[in-house]
Amino acid sequence: MSAKFTLYGWHLSYFTGKVLCYLRYKGIPFVDQPVNMYTLMSRIKRKTGAAVMPVLRTPQDEWLQDSSVIIDHLEALYPAAPIIPATPVQRFLAYLLEAWGDEWWIPVAMHTRWNHAENYALFERDAGSALLPHFPAFLQRKAVANVAGMLRRMLPNVGIRPEQNAVLDAWTDNMLNLLERHFTEQPFLLGGHPTLADFGLVGTMYGHLGRDPWPARELIAPRPHLRAWIERMANPSAPGTAGQTLLAGDGIAPTLLPILQVIFAEFVPWLAGIGQQVSALRPTFAPGKPLPRVLADVDISTEYGLFRRPAMPFSLWMAQRTLDVYQQMPAAEQALVAGWLAEHGGQCLLDLQLPRLQRCAVRVAFVD
Repeated sequence: MSAKFTLYGWHLSYFTGKVLCYLRYKGIPFVDQPVNMYTLMSRIKRKTGAAVMPVLRTPQDEWLQDSSVIIDHLEALYPAAPIIPATPVQRFLAYLLEAWGDEWWIPVAMHTRWNHAENYALFERDAGSALLPHFPAFLQRKAVANVAGMLRRMLPNVGIRPEQNAVLDAWTDNMLNLLERHFTEQPFLLGGHPTLADFGLVGTMYGHLGRDPWPARELIAPRPHLRAWIERMANPSAPGTAGQTLLAGDGIAPTLLPILQVIFAEFVPWLAGIGQQVSALRPTFAPGKPLPRVLADVDISTEYGLFRRPAMPFSLWMAQRTLDVYQQMPAAEQALVAGWLAEHGGQCLLDLQLPRLQRCAVRVAFVD
């Protein structure tokens, strides 16, 4: 048994990038192991219940699936240089921004990869050598084509439809501009060092926008401060060095506020819409029975027009994770968070009425 952790994943994978950057930042010894076909479809599926990545194998032969679960497990083992803020508002927003990065940016990542043909050569090279190492190139290409076809068929399930591309492009351009403005003044989302918020956002930036040829050239390169943040996340300096502190007084940078206000206006209503659909399923789904991965569309009003995106019940588990942080706070800290949210238009987050869910690999189910 290795004394190191083993990370099974691909560098082009959305959530592998999140965990990979975290492991590097914390200085945790690990083996970066590309996932081949046998490991993905046999070992990982048997150990975790789903053929997914990333998966972290511990030195004790535990197989951990889900990037948030992996990070929680490692934070408990490696408490030095914590990525969870100590103060209530920053702590709550770190979890909110992780959920937003994990769940809301999926359409952007999928759109910028699969609707620009020039990205395919890199995907074919990386995925082929990982899936079928040492096999002939024509077999690697065939395997990759099957995977690519499956991923392309998923595009409508995350809202990627030709009639909506203009809205998504405009939204992405604006949000990247807001992030560029923020990183002009702050090295990370909440101040001087990465937090859970940064690791949530870096998933789409590391493996997709910052690495695929089209978005890297057209979206990231013109924004040098965003590009520099991606580099800091991918190649971190030693944690805990002098000057790496979050904003004093539980503060939130003014440049982050426009981003948070978009989250309150778009992400939270989407969560509410998912919650309504999931709650309606309760009479027909016994506790512990996994819900569908995707439900009906939810209409989301954006500055650039209506965006319809199917409800994803798993996103409620991430929202529940955020709200649990609030519920576990002492009353005085809850008051600070509630007051900050009310002041900045985020009271809607605490007003969410969500059914209690448990995670079942990549799905969720009602709790008893």
